[in-house]
Order: sequence, then structure tokens, then C-alpha cells
Amino acid sequence: MRGLINERGKAAKRALMTHVIAKAFAGGGLVLAQAGAGAGAGAGRSSNSRVSFSCFGRTTITNTAAPMEKKKEISSLDPIQEEKRALRFKVRRQLKAMSPSQRNLEDAAIQKQVLEASWFKSCKSLCAYVSCEVLREVDTSKILSEILGDPTFACDAQIKKRLYVPRVEDRNCHMRMLNISRVDDLIANPMNILEPAPLDNAGNQREDVMQATHPVDLFLLPGLAFDKSGRRLGRGGGYYDALLTSYKELVARQKWEPPLLVALSYSVQIMDDEVIPVTSHDVLVDALVSPAGVIRISPIAIEKM
Repeated sequence: MRGLINERGKAAKRALMTHVIAKAFAGGGLVLAQAGAGAGAGAGRSSNSRVSFSCFGRTTITNTAAPMEKKKEISSLDPIQEEKRALRFKVRRQLKAMSPSQRNLEDAAIQKQVLEASWFKSCKSLCAYVSCEVLREVDTSKILSEILGDPTFACDAQIKKRLYVPRVEDRNCHMRMLNISRVDDLIANPMNILEPAPLDNAGNQREDVMQATHPVDLFLLPGLAFDKSGRRLGRGGGYYDALLTSYKELVARQKWEPPLLVALSYSVQIMDDEVIPVTSHDVLVDALVSPAGVIRISPIAIEKM
């Protein structure tokens, strides 16, 4: 009898969770339940949240019943992560304060610079993110549409670009970049975020950039904050850092030329130097594209851009 009661209790909890998620969608696109200043939107993490939702279709339940003394002990052992959480909270507030008209202006300026740049026009293969409006990421819809809808870019006899976009597989920093050739290759995941289906229309596995026989020339990267020394603050999940580290190892093994790592940034996302805390796992970017222009950082960016 006790076992039956326990099973019913678990079933009730699952039903309640389903109701909470469904209600969040019905309430106008809510995908993040913040329960404190350290909530991590894109990473599905929060320093003291009960349940957090992310644009990547993941949920994380965090134990909030731990004694306050234990929490203080944990945070004191990892001051860098505490600094990152505080900065994420600050930048999210600044992004939220941007008016829709200002965001539209900056989106247009950033995408125009990318589309008109020689380093973009000349690249034959690239990885790019599919922007998420809920996360207030710089819009990439025009860039992706140009790549997928107009292989010759009308006035320039360009070779059609090979495009890879992200698909998150699990919560263990596992993200793949899969090849797509049409806009309708993207489907909405359970959190209503567009990502590639693992199989194409013919039922074949999509090409993974890590299994490709040719190098990628360019990565267009999202993030929460950046600086002019190349530091990038992500959303706490470590997905891009893990992928970029693995791809750099592949490039070294294959003796390919390394790709340009270019981040797209709103003006409020650019921090003063050394404000962004970093660890050995954080991958630096080569350049930033902001509404004000292109910021070349690394030697490879200065050479190629």
C-alpha cells in the first residue's frame, strides 16, 4: 500500500509539472522561471530556483531546501561563478530595458554589416545560431534566409554556403551543429525554439560538423556579454565552449585552417575589459560585430577581416 501511495504521489508531481509548463506557454511565451538574482536563462540553471526553463528545451529542478550555511559555503568556493551569475543578471536587465525599436535598429545594422562583409561573402561553410527572441539574442533571421534562399547572393557569383545550425541533445553540454539546406529543415522543439531535425526529408542522418570532411570557415556566435579582448560570457550551460573546444581539436588533428569565431553583440552587451570573469574552459572570440562596426581582436581576425 505504501508503494502505491508513493507512486501516486510521484504521478501527481509529474502532472503538476506538466501543468506548470503548459500554463507558462499559454501565458504568452514564458520560458524562464526566475527565483533569484542568479537565474541562468539559456542554461536552464538558477542559483536558487525551483524550476527553470530554457530556450533549449531543458528543465532543471534545483534543491532549494539546503541550509543557508551550506549555500554560503558553496558560493565562497567558486567566486568566479558567482561573478558570472551577477553579471548575467545585470546584462539581462539591460537587454530587457531595450525598446523594441532600438533592438530592431541594432539587429538591422548588425546583420547588414555581416551580409556585406567580404569575410562573410567569401566563406564557403559556416556554423550559425538560430536567434531566440525570448533570450533577446541578436537576430540572425535575415542572415540565415540569405544563405538558404539565395545561394548566389544575386549580384555576386558566390558558391552556395554550407550551413550548420545547433541542436541541443541533452543537459550535459552536448550540442551538435547539423547541416540544413532549407528554412523548413528547422522545426520547433518542445519549447517552441527552431532547431534542425536529426533526419532529413529522405530519412537520412543530417551531416554533423564534427564528422564533416571539410573545414568550417566561420562561426557566428551568440552570448550574453563580450569585451574587446575577446572574452565571451555565455548563459551558463557551457554548450558553445564545449563545442568550440572539440572543434578546435578536430581542426588541429586534420591540420585545417582555424575558423573565424565572430560574436554578434548589441551595444549594451559590450563590457569594459576584464569585467567578464573567465576560466580555462572559456573560449575567446576573434571578433565582435556590433551596431557601431566590426571589432577585430585576434591576429586571425586582423588578417582576414
